[in-house]
This record gives sequence, C-alpha cells and structure tokens, in this order.
Amino acid sequence: MSEAPENAIRLRKLGRDYGDRPALGGVDLDLAAGASLAVLGPNGSGKSTLLRVLATLLRPSRGEVSVLGSSLPNEAWKLRGRIGYLGHEPLLYEDLTGRENLEFQARLYGIPAGEAAARIESDLKLLGMSRRADYRVSDYSAGMKQRIAICRAVLHRPALLLLDEPDSNLDPEGREAARSLIGRPDELDWESEARVTRVAVSHDPEKARSEADQVLELEIGVAA
Repeated sequence: MSEAPENAIRLRKLGRDYGDRPALGGVDLDLAAGASLAVLGPNGSGKSTLLRVLATLLRPSRGEVSVLGSSLPNEAWKLRGRIGYLGHEPLLYEDLTGRENLEFQARLYGIPAGEAAARIESDLKLLGMSRRADYRVSDYSAGMKQRIAICRAVLHRPALLLLDEPDSNLDPEGREAARSLIGRPDELDWESEARVTRVAVSHDPEKARSEADQVLELEIGVAA
C-alpha cells in the first residue's frame, strides 16, 4: 500500500473573530501537498480571512492550524519565505516601476541578483509586461498592476500559493497568461524545490471547481 501524501494544510476547528463578530467558525480541512483547493462562499463568509490566516497575516482565534508542517501562530516565522500570497489588492509601491517592485521583493527574499534578474525577465515576459516593466506603477491600469502583483507572488518560487480572486481586473488574455504562473500546480512554468500547493478564493464556482482537486465551501461564520 502506498504511503498517504503529506498534508500541506491541516485545519481543525479553525475560528477567527473580529471583536464580537465571528468571521470563521469550525473550519476543518486536510489538503495534500501538490493539490489545488478552491475556496467558495458568499461575501462575508470568511474566504479572505482564511487566506490571511494561512499566510500568517492574521492570528487564529481558536483551533489548530498547520501549514507546510509548521504550527500557527507559534511557528509562523518558518513559513514566510515559503508562501506566495496574492491579496485582493495589489499593494504595489506606486512610485516605483514594475521592475523595481520585483527587484525590491527579490532582495527581501535574498534571491541572488543574477537569478532574480532572470526570473523577473522570464515572468514579465510570460505575463506580457516586458515592455511596460519600466513604467511607474502609478501609470498602470488595474489589470497591469494585477499582472505585476502575480509576478511578485511567485518570484521566490513558494511551496504554497494563496490567491485571493487572482483573475481580478484581468482580461481573457491576461487570465490565460497567468495560468503558467498561478494556475493548477501541474500547469506552472517554473521550478520549485517542493510540490507546489495552491489555494484560490473565487466567486466563479464553475471555473474554480474545474481547476481544483478539492473544494471548501464557506457559509457565514461556518464551513459547509
């Protein structure tokens, strides 16, 4: 009998409150390394909150959380170089160019200059941003900002991709181009030292289900 795959994410009764208001209640999940998870649910059901907990940006209020073998929140420091997070807002430095944003990110992660330059050029080309990479972000459209934010999320070649509405502001061409950087793990056009696991929040259930190995449906305050 083959050995069961290692879980990239394990949640037991995960809860997160904002003051007296519960945002997540009783979420249980086992997600194997290398799998793709779609997170669905209405507005206010805690989809973005879940991603932020997994990204170590929010502390859980209760329950058990294990990500890539590390327990949260106590071992969050072990994870920050292994997670790629694409939030609902791009949060780029508007006064820098797209390339400068990526170069700054590369320095934060300690990526050697030559390797960083090659990755940046390759990812910009894949996303169709090579010619616009040296424009200031403040001059970008929303779709162009999203493309740079996608490049930034994968620049350090993370083991876990956390994606909050990754298709936001992308036209059909941009969505297709992005698949090679943030699509299903078996579609990615970059190398990682570990099997890449993907968690994506979506408001498009049909598309999300077609791209996922597993689906987590959230309701207001609880997991369905």
